[in-house]
Amino acid sequence: MNVQEYKSYDGLGLAALIESREVSAEEILAAAIESIEQHNPGLNAVINKMYAQAEETLKEPLPEGPFKGVPILLKDIIQEIEGEKISSGSKVFHNYRAKRDSNYVKSIRNTGAVITGQTNVPEFALLGITESVYHGPARNPWNSGHTPGGSSGGSASAVASGMVPIAGASDGGGSIRIPGSYTGLFGLKPTRGRTPAGPSLGRHWQGASIDHILSRSVRDSAAMLDAIHTHEKGAAFHAPPYHGSYLNECKLKQEAYTFAYSTRSPMGTEVDSEAVKAVLKTVAWLEEQGHTVIEKAAPPDGNIIAKSYLTMCFGEVAASLSSLESVLGRKAKRSDVEPVTWMMGMLGRALTAEELILSLREWDKASYEMETFHESYDFYLTPATACPAPKIGELNPGKAEAMLIKLSGQLRAGKVLKKIGIVDQIAENNLKRTPFTQLANLTGQPAMTLPLHLTEDGLPLGVQVMAARGREDLLFRLAGQIEQSELWIKAETNPLY
Repeated sequence: MNVQEYKSYDGLGLAALIESREVSAEEILAAAIESIEQHNPGLNAVINKMYAQAEETLKEPLPEGPFKGVPILLKDIIQEIEGEKISSGSKVFHNYRAKRDSNYVKSIRNTGAVITGQTNVPEFALLGITESVYHGPARNPWNSGHTPGGSSGGSASAVASGMVPIAGASDGGGSIRIPGSYTGLFGLKPTRGRTPAGPSLGRHWQGASIDHILSRSVRDSAAMLDAIHTHEKGAAFHAPPYHGSYLNECKLKQEAYTFAYSTRSPMGTEVDSEAVKAVLKTVAWLEEQGHTVIEKAAPPDGNIIAKSYLTMCFGEVAASLSSLESVLGRKAKRSDVEPVTWMMGMLGRALTAEELILSLREWDKASYEMETFHESYDFYLTPATACPAPKIGELNPGKAEAMLIKLSGQLRAGKVLKKIGIVDQIAENNLKRTPFTQLANLTGQPAMTLPLHLTEDGLPLGVQVMAARGREDLLFRLAGQIEQSELWIKAETNPLY
């Protein structure tokens, strides 16, 4: 099997070839390796190649799962592979190796997929771009001068360039949907508690973060969620039970649904005209199909959501810095991590327990508001991102930000920065390009990005659709239908692909 033929199949398509013995798993792995070697030097998507381990895996009988023999890449954070390095995008973990497979990785292995490497992430998966100092920037296959997004940027770059048909991803504030939007992929963030989070943690980012995959086809995402969704013992959260088949949902004919939509940023910041265009042409198509579509913004206050999200992030970074003592044998210093990471940690240390609890109460308030909202609307439609992928380095701190970062070297400075309103500034500067995704993380709802638009510059831009908690089935049903329409951006449209 040559590389171009390999790229023409999604994961289930490759698995079918192996099942029918038209092609061997060894031949498919060889094509995947050739594709990685061809594209990775220019994209920096894969930071740990596991070719020898993959070849060893194929020497033993594989589980009889839906992706038997299909190469997969996993994300270099949380998705721990026993004995392998997992750096979380940081030099501080350069010698750290995972002590065991995470439950997510065990679930992936049970699908029969063959782990072939690990993908690039920003330090501690904190940003919507993947430009860590340690590994260097991952690049967008549609235009290598632009970011593939983050934090699952390496996975997005790998799938969009055809290195693998599927790759592990996680989403704590949009980290599946943002890179999916920027690289023309399908990406679904499941309902909180739907996929395994343990055993190292009972919750990721207070339940905001959840693991799944990025893929080129809807059916690969559905089949994977069918295979890995679980009721995990010890987990802090459990999703509403689902006993059907997400894969079958992709094939079902749509009913007439009611959509609410908005093209306005929930933070009141600017939305690019291309993002507006992406939503409006989707609205027109939905109306042509007989759906009811009403312009109406979701009820939660977007600025409160942004601040609540950042409060959690700051607290989590502070906790991560404290836990580095077990890795370093000493307390973490400013030089151990990137400046932005350190500043976020100092702001986290300046927070009080009261502030964190009040922030989490806003999550619960938004959850009730959205559940009520979805009693009237089956889906909520927005841009996935407010603008196309920024250029590499475009979001580096400016002089004023650099000075604030320098000031944050001590806990006392963190308290001062908080008092002068730096949190509001960080919220606007860091979330104005991606203001639509955090809501679903805080409420625990499922949400997906659909590749439905190319800008005049030839960059993909996704459309986000949210549904009520536990209703991934509706999202897959809708996505399966739209995938067959003229709206869907085909992978082969990518000049690199």
